[in-house]
Amino acid sequence: MQLSRNTVRRILRTHEPCEQASSTANAADAPPREQLQALFERARGNVVRVAQLLAAEHGQSVRYSTLTRWVREAQLREPPQRSGEYLLGPGLEMQFDTSPHRVKLGEHTRIVQCAGLVLAYSRRLYVQYYPRFTRLEAKDFLLQAMRFMDGSAQRCVIDNSSVILAGGAGADAVIAPEMQAFARALGFHFMAHRVNHPDRKGRIERIFAWVERGFLPGRTCTDVADLNQQVLQWCELIANQKPKRSLGMSPQAAYLIEKPYLQSLPSVLPPVYDVLERSVDLMGFVSVHTNRYSVPERWVGRPVTVYLYPSELTIHARGALIATHPRLIGRHDARHTLPEHHHHQPRARERQPAPEEQWLRAQHPTLDRYVSALRAGQPGRAVRMLRRLLQIQRTYPAEPFLAAVEQALKFGLLDLSRLERLVLKHVAGDFFLLDATADEPTQHPDTAIDPNTDEPEDA
Repeated sequence: MQLSRNTVRRILRTHEPCEQASSTANAADAPPREQLQALFERARGNVVRVAQLLAAEHGQSVRYSTLTRWVREAQLREPPQRSGEYLLGPGLEMQFDTSPHRVKLGEHTRIVQCAGLVLAYSRRLYVQYYPRFTRLEAKDFLLQAMRFMDGSAQRCVIDNSSVILAGGAGADAVIAPEMQAFARALGFHFMAHRVNHPDRKGRIERIFAWVERGFLPGRTCTDVADLNQQVLQWCELIANQKPKRSLGMSPQAAYLIEKPYLQSLPSVLPPVYDVLERSVDLMGFVSVHTNRYSVPERWVGRPVTVYLYPSELTIHARGALIATHPRLIGRHDARHTLPEHHHHQPRARERQPAPEEQWLRAQHPTLDRYVSALRAGQPGRAVRMLRRLLQIQRTYPAEPFLAAVEQALKFGLLDLSRLERLVLKHVAGDFFLLDATADEPTQHPDTAIDPNTDEPEDA
């Protein structure tokens, strides 16, 4: 009645009769069936939109529950149909689908594709995970699933995924030629259900929720290979051993009944691979799915053919095998290099000091500091400056040279021409006569002039 408790208490205290308060419309307020049908058709079956049209055009505010009752009474909607059940005999059908799952691999949580296949009669299940799911992974999964089942059913029901289909949908679906040939080699054919009808493959659809809630929680896996090993063990020991009420037995027991009806696998199974054309880059690698694989150096810049298998890849040039690498699954921008391919790996050259620098250093701490200052202050010209400094050192005596270098360091003087003038100032009194008033040559006290030859002789 949409009355508050206080209102009810007040009415009970006064013992006065009350009228039922209700905002809902009575059956007599319902619009004529023709008018309701016209509004229902204009709203394309949307009852919320019908309520909006009634309020806007007729000024009639109707609650949603009342409006749906009017629609049911006017029989504007068909009553819900009872859900049916697909009864499939042994060996007749199998169902295949994929679903993205968030899985913790090591320390990181990643989205990987869960691929599952189930036999429609016995419900025997096979599940595997892939970092990416293309036609190569689809063929690899189907081949491993047929080996697990030791046979195949007559048809495989799929959705309208572009991994299997080349175009169309439902009954008009066109299976990709390579997938159709692959299925024919294993003894079955694909059948795509109509769009928005996932119940057609409900046996595999329900499995994904079970895997996501019953297998993944609490699992720790190092990589995709470890995850696939654990999920395969889960399929064999738990999923296929648990009794089902619809079967009255476990899927493994029902599989023993279905096994004689399965199509036998051929003695030679079709290979699973992709062919890619690549060119070797200047560093001696080929790029496949963001990862790089080494090639012998003599093939740099040349075209090669890559055969991509589920677990490895081979590189061929001119019809000859030149390299075999394991696939880097679940990794991005990684490299795999074989040691015999790149014999001379380019290494960062260690910077060796110039010979002039080696000759100047380790003679005196002052000279070492000046050499370092020249290296830092003259980028690109240091060798030429060091060569000039070495020439100055070899030209003049050591003591005046080191005194001039120490004075240049004090004032931050890196101009070698000015440094040489400083050296000349220190040696001027020892090697040159700078007194202009002296008219006669001075005689060294340790030498004497021979009067006969006018040549100095030792004292």
